[in-house]
Amino acid sequence: MAARSKGKTAEAKALAEPMSTIVSRLQSCLIESNSQGILSGSSVLLAAHEEQTELFNHACFGRLVITTQKNKQWFQLCHKEAFYLCTVMKCIKIVGQNSCVKNEEELWDYMSSKRVNFPVLYKAYSHLRTKNWVVRAGSQYGVDFVAYRHYPTLVHSEYAVISSSTEEGNENGRLKVWSDFHCTRRLCGSVAKTLLVLHISKN
Repeated sequence: MAARSKGKTAEAKALAEPMSTIVSRLQSCLIESNSQGILSGSSVLLAAHEEQTELFNHACFGRLVITTQKNKQWFQLCHKEAFYLCTVMKCIKIVGQNSCVKNEEELWDYMSSKRVNFPVLYKAYSHLRTKNWVVRAGSQYGVDFVAYRHYPTLVHSEYAVISSSTEEGNENGRLKVWSDFHCTRRLCGSVAKTLLVLHISKN
């Protein structure tokens, strides 16, 4: 099924440059510049030059932080985005306040300590990103994420995503009763999105 584009011009732009190509260019650009992110509470800050800024925006990673610097921009990445760029795409390193590079285990423990359901949310995020979906926060629709086939200005999001742990006593208690499922499904339908529930196992 084709993505719901925002007009013929938008459709042509999306077809001319697939998201996989944009993400690959971002990956190469970050590797070449030996990019490092800085852990800062519940986010990671990363300096970006002009080309990287354009690619971050087009690939939909992070959000631009407005500063007075003219030749350097800063991007604020959420933990899911930063961990994905660091461990899956392997295109950035992440340092702590002591300027020491954090390994994967240290990052996982730190990020999990900041948000109890980080492991479940990250696995859902990573699953979608590796399939070249653009993944954005979905709180305005009462879900974890919304998923786009391409840049959000070119296409409408297709899926409203809820990530659910398969473990006993999981923190995400949504969709446990029929009325909850029915209401969520109706809300998604009213904004032309398909409800996608990802069941995440501990392993």
